[in-house]
Amino acid sequence: MHLPRVARHLSTETSENFAGTFSALGKLAYDGAQVSANVVDLRSGRVLVSIDDRIVLPTASIGKILLLIEVSARLTARDFSGYGILDKTPRDAVGDSGIWQHLQAPALPVADLASLVGATSDNLATNVLLRQVGLAAVRARTESLGLARTALLDLVRDSRGPDDAPQLSVGSTAELAWLFGALARSEVVDPLTSQRVMGWLALNADLSLVASAFGLDPLSHRGVDHATLLVNKTGTDSGVRSEAGALRGARSSVAYAVSVQFNDDGLATRLRVLDAMRTIGYDLLEYVH
Repeated sequence: MHLPRVARHLSTETSENFAGTFSALGKLAYDGAQVSANVVDLRSGRVLVSIDDRIVLPTASIGKILLLIEVSARLTARDFSGYGILDKTPRDAVGDSGIWQHLQAPALPVADLASLVGATSDNLATNVLLRQVGLAAVRARTESLGLARTALLDLVRDSRGPDDAPQLSVGSTAELAWLFGALARSEVVDPLTSQRVMGWLALNADLSLVASAFGLDPLSHRGVDHATLLVNKTGTDSGVRSEAGALRGARSSVAYAVSVQFNDDGLATRLRVLDAMRTIGYDLLEYVH
C-alpha cells in the first residue's frame, strides 16, 4: 500500500503570498491526490510557486490549446483561410462540452470553430479542426515549441477503448505556465499567431476552477474589469481538474497552471478539489493586485 504523497514545493521569498496555495494543495496530496502547480511573475520571470511542476498529469481539454496554436499558425502562413468552411460528419460526432452539437448549422468557418473551442471547449469543433490539420501536425508543432511533457494525444471520444490513448491530453504545469507566458508576450510562433490564440481563449466561459476567485463575468471578460484581465483554459474529466492561464492586475502579471488528479468517488471529494483551486485563485488575485 502506498502512503499518501505530500507535495514538494520550491521555497521562495514570496512563499508567504501563496501560503493558502501550499496548504490547500498539500491537504489534497495528503488525502491521496496528485497535485502540481506553477506560477511565474511575467514581469520579472521569477518562479513564485513550484509544486511538483514537472510531473506529467492528465489535463483533459487543456491540450486543445496546442490545436489552436497550429490552426492559428496555418492562418498566419495562409495555408488555409479562416473563412474556409468545414463540414461536420458522423465520424466527428461527440458529446459533452460545446454547443455546435446542439446547433442546426452543418458547417462553419475555420475561425468560428476555433472561437467555439476557445469559448466552450467545443468537442465537435475540436474533432473537425483536428481532421483538417491532423494530429501529427499538432504534435510536430508542440515539439517545435520545446514542449516535452505536454501533448494533445488524441481526438475527443465519448469513450476510450484499449486501443485509444488513455487521456485526451497530458501536461506539466511548468510547461503550461511557460506556454501561457509565451502567448501573453506574443512569442509563440510569431506575434500574430500568439495574439489570435489569446483572442480565442479570451472567450472562455469556464471560470469554475482557479478563476472562480477573480469575480469576473464568465460570459464577458475579454476586457479589463476592475483592473483585472484574464485569459485561461480549463480541463475537466472524471478525477481531473486542471487550469492554466495568464492574469494581469494593477500591480503585476502572472502565468499559472494547476493540475489535480484525484479519486472522484463522491461530491464531497470533488468539492474539496474545487475549494483548493479557488484558494489558489485568491492567492493569485492578491499577488497581482
